[in-house]
Amino acid sequence: MTELLAVITITILAVISPGPDFAMVSRNSLMLSRRAGVFTAMGIGLGVLIHISYTLLGLGLLIQQSLLLFNAIKLAGAVYLIWLGLKMVRTKSGSAVTDNRVAALSDLAALRIGFLTNALNPKTTIFVVSLFMQLVKPEIPLAVQIGYGLFIAITHIIWFSLVALCFSIGKVRERLINMRHWIDRTFGALLMMFGALLAAASRMR
Repeated sequence: MTELLAVITITILAVISPGPDFAMVSRNSLMLSRRAGVFTAMGIGLGVLIHISYTLLGLGLLIQQSLLLFNAIKLAGAVYLIWLGLKMVRTKSGSAVTDNRVAALSDLAALRIGFLTNALNPKTTIFVVSLFMQLVKPEIPLAVQIGYGLFIAITHIIWFSLVALCFSIGKVRERLINMRHWIDRTFGALLMMFGALLAAASRMR
C-alpha cells in the first residue's frame, strides 16, 4: 500500500510540473482547438508508454548507467524542442490565419507532436526510470508493474486533457486569440529555452 501511494503521489506531482508537454498542449488547445489539445495529450500518453516499455525491458537501467546514451537522448530532445520552438517564433503575423482562425492541425499530426514531445523528453526518462528503480521492487509481479505504468500514462492523458479543456474555453480563447501571434512566439521561445537547457545539461555532464 505504501508503494502504491508513493507511485500515485510522485506521479501526480511530476505530471503537473511545468515543462515542454504543458507548453505544447496549452499552445495547441489555445491556438488551434480543444480537439487538437486533447489529441496532443493522448500523444503524450503514448510517449510515456515508450518510457515505461524500455524501463520494464531493462533498458532503463542501461540508460541510467550509460552517460553517453543518456546525453544522446538529451540532445535529441533538445534538437526537437528547439526546432518546434523556432517554427513558432518564425511564424509571421497573419501568415497562418484566415477569417480569424489558425490553420487546422490533423488529429494524427497533433497526436504525433504530443508523442514526440514526450518520447524525446529526458525529464520523463529520468522520472520513469527513477520511479521504477527506487520504488518498484524487482519481486513485484510484472502485471503490477505494467499496471503502474498504465496508471502513469493515463494520468498524463487525463491531466493534459484537462489543460486542453481549460485553455480552449470560449471566453479564454476569445480574449487571447487576437494575441495569437505573440502567444505563438512566447510558447516557441519557451520550447527553445527548454531545448537549450537540455543541450547545456548534456554538455556539462
